[in-house]
Amino acid sequence: MAFLDHVLQPPTYGWQDDNGHLVKPGKAILLQEFFSRLNLIKNRKNWLPFISWLKVLCLVPFFVLFVFKFFTVWTLLAAFVYGMIIMGTHGTVWHHRYCTHRAYRFSNNFWRFVTRHLTLNIIPEEIYVVSHHVHHAKSDKPGDPYNADGGFWYCFLADVNHQPIANDLNEADYNRISRLMVHTGVKGNSYRQYQRWGSYARPLATLITWLVNWCFWYAAFYLAGGHALACSLFAAAGVWAIGVRTFNYDGHGHGKDKQREGVDYHRDDKSINQLWPGFVAGEWHNNHHLYPKSARSGFKSYQLDTAWLYIRLLYLLGAVTSYRDDKQNFLNKYIHHNPGHSVYETVKDHTVDY
Repeated sequence: MAFLDHVLQPPTYGWQDDNGHLVKPGKAILLQEFFSRLNLIKNRKNWLPFISWLKVLCLVPFFVLFVFKFFTVWTLLAAFVYGMIIMGTHGTVWHHRYCTHRAYRFSNNFWRFVTRHLTLNIIPEEIYVVSHHVHHAKSDKPGDPYNADGGFWYCFLADVNHQPIANDLNEADYNRISRLMVHTGVKGNSYRQYQRWGSYARPLATLITWLVNWCFWYAAFYLAGGHALACSLFAAAGVWAIGVRTFNYDGHGHGKDKQREGVDYHRDDKSINQLWPGFVAGEWHNNHHLYPKSARSGFKSYQLDTAWLYIRLLYLLGAVTSYRDDKQNFLNKYIHHNPGHSVYETVKDHTVDY
């Protein structure tokens, strides 16, 4: 069995039926699976998805304070910019293009640390990275952890129901997990520790990272604008944490074929380019599925790519030593119709083809 076929913990209802068709459980079954896999008393190996949702619950009081005490035009504007643009762009820069696809490389660990902690710590890297490799290998097919064909709740609850790594991997497969994660800077378990905790991430290091990150950012926001600004931006992070869990359902057309001629060029799945996530987060999703290892996914003139702008800025500052840019490949193949001319290394003598 191929590694990506069994690296994730399968849900109790399975990925596919006996005929190879996607199992589409109802909302009640999905919720039952969700709460079962958050149960720490039942199994301590549920700790990482539990922490992921505990962060969301901890942001609820900030949202309440924002709405009922600190709501003004200016705090709303600040929350919009932080939650939609800054958090969104950071998710693309860090989790998507670096942690998963290694589309660029940092010059040293300091810049990796800075980029990792540019925003509030919300999504565990392990849950995102490993499952996203599976998503690309099985996009819109049974086994895709957030298959839009399964419906909204199938995608929304995926970080608990479908994305955690399997807790019964052999040592060779766990070592492959380690190789997928080692560049992220996340403190990893030994195989023996993995057998105890069911994760690559270490529980104590994860908790310390979370608490220090949140304390630092609350203090920074407070110094900049008091409790009003701090609560508003933490509330915005909470909205983002909920919204990001809906993205793949939207980004794959709600499971329907919504691809448009001259807009969506990758036809092996249902991914689509959308203006809103493209403009606020640099997430031109169909382009990304076309060239998943590219540090830039805004290929057309109107496709603003804020994530690419950040990566390019770091390169100019010397914080990034290399990146992969497939814009010219896209233009040659799909716009200028010159598929024989392929350009992978647009930063001469620096870009590495991963």
